[in-house]
Amino acid sequence: MDMQRTVGKNVRFLRESKGYSQEKFALKSGFKRTYIGAVERGEMNLTLSNLCQLADALGIQPSILLIENAFKK
Repeated sequence: MDMQRTVGKNVRFLRESKGYSQEKFALKSGFKRTYIGAVERGEMNLTLSNLCQLADALGIQPSILLIENAFKK
């Protein structure tokens, strides 16, 4: 699996597990909702600072977002 999709799946799983809509998470993280959607679909090649910003909004270490199959349903 490519890294963009791995990060996207992890962001989506964690966002949903916290009960955030994309809109609410966008406000919390400081990004636009369309950006969050693109990240979750694996369409965005994130910068390290954006990865850290997303992780901070989720209350986790950034490295967690890089682990393939970190969260299985």
